[in-house]
Amino acid sequence: MLRRTGAIGALIALLTVLFLTPSAFTADRPARPAKAADDGCRVLAPGATAAAERAVDTACAQVAAGVWYTWGGGHGAQPGPTYGKVDPTDPASEHDPERLGFDCSGLVRYAYAQATGADILDGDASAQYYTHRTAARFTAAEGLAPLRPGDLLAYGASADLHHIALYLGAGKMVEARQSGTKLMVSDVRLGGSYFGAVRVNTGAVEGPVFRTWGTGVWTKAQPSVPGRPRLRLPRTHHRPRRLPEARRERHRRGLHQRRLVLPPRLPRLGHQHLHPGPGLAGRRTGLHHLSRAGVRNA
Repeated sequence: MLRRTGAIGALIALLTVLFLTPSAFTADRPARPAKAADDGCRVLAPGATAAAERAVDTACAQVAAGVWYTWGGGHGAQPGPTYGKVDPTDPASEHDPERLGFDCSGLVRYAYAQATGADILDGDASAQYYTHRTAARFTAAEGLAPLRPGDLLAYGASADLHHIALYLGAGKMVEARQSGTKLMVSDVRLGGSYFGAVRVNTGAVEGPVFRTWGTGVWTKAQPSVPGRPRLRLPRTHHRPRRLPEARRERHRRGLHQRRLVLPPRLPRLGHQHLHPGPGLAGRRTGLHHLSRAGVRNA
């Protein structure tokens, strides 16, 4: 009887340990990470500045909150989500005016404003890529090797950058991609329209800053932009040909043509000089006399 009682007590003790031990271990473990972290939205590589890491964290918090892409969102008077507008070229944007969120550059603006405490990247994708707050630039040909978390990835042509995103590291980026979707983590798209990357200088800007002619682009170096193109009007006359020396001298002296000079008192010539005979021959003779008389009086 004692053996049976002892076996039952041992079994109860074993069951108690089995049920209580996982709870004890769980209490010591950190809480389960948010879904955004499961999606990889966090700093995924070393080397970023503290401000760049804060910018990444800010963008990832918006991903975790399920914020929508909305065309024109994030470009209010202050950084932050705003209601968007309908993009005439994108039928999927019909609900953007009803959604509070960001477009690509609005998200970048908000992320770095929260990271630095100042609105340092106000503007569209082109203005952000060509910012005078540039620590380094990287071409598309350089790939991902030199990039660090927080760098800005730009897409489009040099004169028309249409998309921008935040690099996370490990070939990932966080972006506000297009209407009808929420903010997301994506693989970096290196092909197609990828233009290059820029590293943001979040510190004080030293030295001169120049504004490129006719744009909102600011640079640290004096821009080399040609002036306005000359307006070419259609030619209304031909350029005179260069004449030989002898003919130029005749032009200078006014002898290149015979000028008809009328006499001061035409009636003295008489009517017969104009029409000495009948018919066309007479008229020609009269004009010939008049011409000669005029030359003699000249």
